[in-house]
Amino acid sequence: MRIKQAAQAFALGEVKLLEGPFKHAMETNRRYLLELEPDRLLARFREYAGLEPRAPQYGGWEAESLSGHTLGHYLSACSMLYSSLAEAEFKERVDYITDELELCQNKHGDGYVSGIPRGKEVFHEVASGNIQSKGFDLNGAWAPLYTLHKLFAGLRDAYRLTGNEKALVVERKLADWVEGIIAPLSTEQMEEMMICEYGGMNEVLADLYADTNEYKYLTLAEKFWHKLVLDPLAEHVDCLPGKHANTQIPKLIGLAKEYEWTNDEKRRDTAEFFWNSVVHHHSYANGGNSFGEYFGDADSFNDRLGPQTTETCNTYNMLKLTKHLFEWKASAAEADYYERALFNHILASQHPESGGMTYFLSLAMGGHKIFDDKFDDFTCCIGTGMESQASYGSAIYFKGEDQLFVNQFIHSELAWADKGVTLLQETEYPLDDVIGLKLSCAKPVQFSLNIRYPGWAEQGVSVEINGEPIAVDQSPGSFIAINRLWIDGDLIRVVIPMSLRLEAMADNADRAAIFYGPVLLAGDLGSHDDPHASEYLYAPVLLAKGKPLDTWLEAVPGKSLAFQSKMVGYPRNVELAPFYQMVDRSYTVYWDLFTPDGWAVAEADYRKVMEKMQRLEQCTIDYAQPGEMQPERDHDFKGDSSTRVGMLNRRAFRMAGQGGWFSFDLKVQPESEMMLVVTYTSAQEMPNCEFDVCLNGELLTEVEEGFTEEDKFFNVNFPLPAAALAGAEKATVTFQGKEGKRIRRVFGLRIVDREQYKQLGVQSDSI
Repeated sequence: MRIKQAAQAFALGEVKLLEGPFKHAMETNRRYLLELEPDRLLARFREYAGLEPRAPQYGGWEAESLSGHTLGHYLSACSMLYSSLAEAEFKERVDYITDELELCQNKHGDGYVSGIPRGKEVFHEVASGNIQSKGFDLNGAWAPLYTLHKLFAGLRDAYRLTGNEKALVVERKLADWVEGIIAPLSTEQMEEMMICEYGGMNEVLADLYADTNEYKYLTLAEKFWHKLVLDPLAEHVDCLPGKHANTQIPKLIGLAKEYEWTNDEKRRDTAEFFWNSVVHHHSYANGGNSFGEYFGDADSFNDRLGPQTTETCNTYNMLKLTKHLFEWKASAAEADYYERALFNHILASQHPESGGMTYFLSLAMGGHKIFDDKFDDFTCCIGTGMESQASYGSAIYFKGEDQLFVNQFIHSELAWADKGVTLLQETEYPLDDVIGLKLSCAKPVQFSLNIRYPGWAEQGVSVEINGEPIAVDQSPGSFIAINRLWIDGDLIRVVIPMSLRLEAMADNADRAAIFYGPVLLAGDLGSHDDPHASEYLYAPVLLAKGKPLDTWLEAVPGKSLAFQSKMVGYPRNVELAPFYQMVDRSYTVYWDLFTPDGWAVAEADYRKVMEKMQRLEQCTIDYAQPGEMQPERDHDFKGDSSTRVGMLNRRAFRMAGQGGWFSFDLKVQPESEMMLVVTYTSAQEMPNCEFDVCLNGELLTEVEEGFTEEDKFFNVNFPLPAAALAGAEKATVTFQGKEGKRIRRVFGLRIVDREQYKQLGVQSDSI
């Protein structure tokens, strides 16, 4: 039974973006999509169907076993832009790709079509009950159901947004083939298979049910209830810590779709609990979530800052889920979150000139944005970025029964054909706080115009209709409902005064982000390639704890949304600007707040640690920096495919997945008594870390506590057996994960002269 929605989004073709940052972003994306060559995206589809590719495949992820995922995203994005812009070239591309997919599908002869290496073989193994996965692979293939989900979604959008009937035919045949693979599997086998990321298979199959009215597709969608994750969430247990974030979000989008067609309250309740958990307990100031792709503990952010914060795919999917929740209850809370994530993550994730997109949107203190190469990388975030930048018109306006919701303040025009109404929204928001709404009505029409009253609007809102003020009785975080008979030419003027505010981290009240109205501000620290970016205090601290913001931040004359800190930055004051405008610059969005006395104590502690580090350097024989290319080459780094690198608090690290390993060769001096010093972090680690440290293949069993460095780094010392190093110039240090266990982040490896270490008093607290 189809649920009754409180609101419904307008179609992309009913909303026209006008001049402003969102139109610019869409136009930049438009040019990019037209630069891509469909035949290169189709290369492996043709190859695996036994047809000669018409062009070489692209590189990056498209040259790996996730190939084909970009084609699905591309098909969706082209369909969205055709719906938005009605440009024939996008329809031609959609039709061409669909024709090619039909040709490949017919060549296979059984409904199957994909660009996945060994795809059919892998799925036949699964159907036979041979199911193996470590999380991202299924029988050795990289997330094949995830890739199929993208293809299903592209075909769905081609059908729905461009009217291509053939796309629905291809989609149905592929779904029937998938049904043949999945239907025989038991609940236990499904659970085993769903350990591997499967995207939103439940979402697209529920959509296929909606498009065909064939119940078997809804039944198939419901088989993708991943008990390991969804059962706890259904019981309102936050099971997200340690889980791969973007693997989970599409599952809940699928539940939302299933709820809308079944009225199953359990699915709705589970999706709402998940949304509330992520938005209120796992999201950073910009609305994004995850560190190194994974959720941490609830309300745990302080030790999870670095270049690998806030994967962009996650926010793309969270906005899809948010849209569903808004349609169910028309709550301003969902619209407020949508604004936060739209301005401060999605808009911020695209390079405004090149069109490149971020995989992670760094929130490191002193970090910068890194944009994927749009012709060589083809990561997941390139794919979702294509769609995000093509669909800005999808959640500005919603309609209910005799209601029109203005959710987002974006320069645009809405054509509400059902009512014979056109609404022109004129605004430079967020550069200005004035929003003008002009109605053109074919005839007088009664409806409620519902204007969002943002939760951040601490100074109230004023509304005028045709120059006459009206009373606003609502509170921030609601909608201002104006129900009246509207006539042609009615003008509504809304003013939402913006102000500065701090948003502290949940787990550190003295580390905060600075907002102006809806806009996250970033401190401009210098060029993105500034060689000083790794230095201590490159991102200054603010000696402003307890002081009102307007006493130490002042607007910069002649610049919109620019502010200058005054007399509080140590060692320097900086200018702040909107995070979404920050490109090719180093920045910080989080600030450590101190009183002058508090900072004096903290700085003294830091200098003590630096003195210990200097003494440690004096007794070091060799040092290897994991996670940095040249030091790893210099130390003959080796490792398996599960190893990953990253950065935390300005320091690189290397880690490994379940049962993984990596090794480094370090210089030794056999005539000296030596010790291996390994640097770890006390910041939250991934779960299930258990591993051995070996020297030349022999387990190191003697372990001593080392000294604690700054920023929660600490050292563990391993005295080295002299007999194992006799006559050697180098030794191989290996980290080996135990079966089913991970290797924690390793930030440094050094061989030291143990006797000199003791003589210099490195370990002493009296320094």
